[in-house]
Amino acid sequence: MSRTIDLHQHVIPDFYWQASNEDGNAAGGINPPRWSLDSAIAYLDAAEIDVAVPSISTPGVHFGDDAAARTLARRVNEYLAEIRRDRSDRFGGFAALPLPDVEGSLEALAYALDVLNLDGVSLMTNAGGSYLGDTRFDPIFAELQRRAALVFVHPTASPDPIAHSLGLPDALLDYPVDTSRAIAKLHYSNTFARTPDVKYVFSHAGGTVPYLASRFGIVDAMDVIAGADERGSFADTATRLYWDTASAFSDPVLRLLRSGDRPAERRVRDRLPVSARRDLDRRAADAATHGRALRRGARGRARRHRVAVDYSAVTVSAAARCAERSRPARSSAAAPSSRIA
Repeated sequence: MSRTIDLHQHVIPDFYWQASNEDGNAAGGINPPRWSLDSAIAYLDAAEIDVAVPSISTPGVHFGDDAAARTLARRVNEYLAEIRRDRSDRFGGFAALPLPDVEGSLEALAYALDVLNLDGVSLMTNAGGSYLGDTRFDPIFAELQRRAALVFVHPTASPDPIAHSLGLPDALLDYPVDTSRAIAKLHYSNTFARTPDVKYVFSHAGGTVPYLASRFGIVDAMDVIAGADERGSFADTATRLYWDTASAFSDPVLRLLRSGDRPAERRVRDRLPVSARRDLDRRAADAATHGRALRRGARGRARRHRVAVDYSAVTVSAAARCAERSRPARSSAAAPSSRIA
């Protein structure tokens, strides 16, 4: 019998809460809640989750000092291992690495997987001003590939001060966008291509990537970034990535206006008219073309536009293709035990 495994949960022990908030709340404007093992188990029971594989959350363990980051990472990982050992029926664990300290991260990786027997590693989308996929992190990804490791990627605040100029909490906009930046960097740096045995899990359905998948296709087709032969298309890469559903959905909002973006749309090779989409039922296809728009106003203008343009060429997103080919019935990492293979 399969079990439901949640890969996106966080532990926030008191020592980590204090360390991550000493420099003026590095967690991006929102104090993280206090955490306890009892409350975590109560949540699993209420949500009918069999096993959780927790990690620490943003901002990670590195706050500017390599030695302090190594110490904090080791303490966090030993804490996770203790939980996993005491309640192996309910918990696994993702190790923290003290990036951007590469040497310290390699040591932490070996200790976490070989000695503590944790299930994989958790990486923040950027560290020390560099995104995952930067050449400075190549030794880390080479080791992850050697181990065929499970990697959980979680967003953190952007290193760009302009991203914070709106005065908004990082979690509102910056986290999903930063996830997208990391995915783009990992793809176009060919890091994904060089790590085919690494199992990547991205938080929050990949940030904005599901909405930008067609743009990846456009850039791939334009062939303006070196290394295309090695990395292949993003549509193919996306089929081997995993996307968790935490904070990724809301009630449907379908006030859509069909558009073709001509002449830019000429670059998109993978197009289908809405009427030919087999993954949409008739009501959804109607809402995506003229039906919902007509019911929501500007009826005359929308109707005239429909006569002028016989149908709208709608890009078939990589996300939709991935869903068709590899949609899991339960958690993508479901396994017969709390140990994630």
